[in-house]
Amino acid sequence: MLEKRRDRASTILLTGGTGFVGSHIAVELLRRGYRIILLARPAGQQGARARMDRLFRWLGLEPGKDEQFEVVEAYLDRPSFGLGKEQYDSLASRTDEIIHCASDTSFSERKRTEIETANIQAVRNLLDFTGKSRCCLFHHMSTAYAAGRMRGLCEEELVETADFTNVYEETKYLGERMISQLCHDQGIRLNIYRPSIVYGDSKTGRTLLFTALYYPIRTVLFFRNLYEKDIREKGGEKALQMGVKMDGRGSVYLPIRVETEEEGGINLIPIDYLVAAFLEIMDTCLDGGLFHVVSPKITPVRELVDYTYRFFNVEGIETVHPGTSDMTKRNSLEMLFNHYIESYRPYMMDTRIFDDRKAREVLAKKHIECPEFDFRMFTTCMNFAVRSGWGQKLF
Repeated sequence: MLEKRRDRASTILLTGGTGFVGSHIAVELLRRGYRIILLARPAGQQGARARMDRLFRWLGLEPGKDEQFEVVEAYLDRPSFGLGKEQYDSLASRTDEIIHCASDTSFSERKRTEIETANIQAVRNLLDFTGKSRCCLFHHMSTAYAAGRMRGLCEEELVETADFTNVYEETKYLGERMISQLCHDQGIRLNIYRPSIVYGDSKTGRTLLFTALYYPIRTVLFFRNLYEKDIREKGGEKALQMGVKMDGRGSVYLPIRVETEEEGGINLIPIDYLVAAFLEIMDTCLDGGLFHVVSPKITPVRELVDYTYRFFNVEGIETVHPGTSDMTKRNSLEMLFNHYIESYRPYMMDTRIFDDRKAREVLAKKHIECPEFDFRMFTTCMNFAVRSGWGQKLF
């Protein structure tokens, strides 16, 4: 194994290559000389290979890497990935390591069936394949929030729990358990990577995904633009009904209270930090382990509110602590806002702190550190989001 790693002779099977995290990891692996087999499915009229080629171009992969990767059109949620026996067996015989990044990151309970299919059934199919392959090291991209709903410190290890914020956390937890059991039974070494909330590149703001950090802010901007247009073009009657005002400087006042715990906040990491951390742990920790890839500093929701005010010129949004304000008497705009961001509200109340001593010990040796999410970082991310039409103009 060590010799193959040193010579970049390992063949790595990677799932989720068309996704945000998986595509970034795939590009960096190729840049380091690894050979990769990417499992991907077609989308609309675009085949799996075309999807990967487009993504790799967007991510700036240098020309001449075609011989290093192969794209297999496959469906993780189907037995044998929907492949014929000969192709499936050939795939198994060539796979030295597996990196599993494919996942459904939706939170909504109404999507439970689809989420369980992607995060549970697909894992079962991948584990069937793993047992038939020559895989000796499995890399599982999970989430720090698989630790479950709790307060305070989340240990950097598998801990039994049955309490979760949403179906995503629940299915990622169950996926970890299934993979851990199979790897234990088969003698396969396992690395579990648990990132917190991932945003765009720390230097450019570039991202493929506009959920998590972006969605509540985009919702605020939607209301700002909606009622500013009503005021400027239609006399502002609808804005007045919602308590929305605009002053002579063009600042829009949105009367929205957001509940958040005083000691809580959101743990944010940029995609480039996650990729650097993943590659270092992957290269270094060949005996397996569980690693929290997180920021040492949580970002209080009140700071995000302040950044939104400064960048988008929106006033009136305030954070309140549970029990200090009668939130049963929400105004109309608050009720509408809460409806839009319902899935994200628990994370605005989050008090979880993630122990990352094992990860930090590995990363510190190469001086890999998570950059702070400050107003400069917020500006970088939001500039890209606005320029790209919140994902509508990416390609």
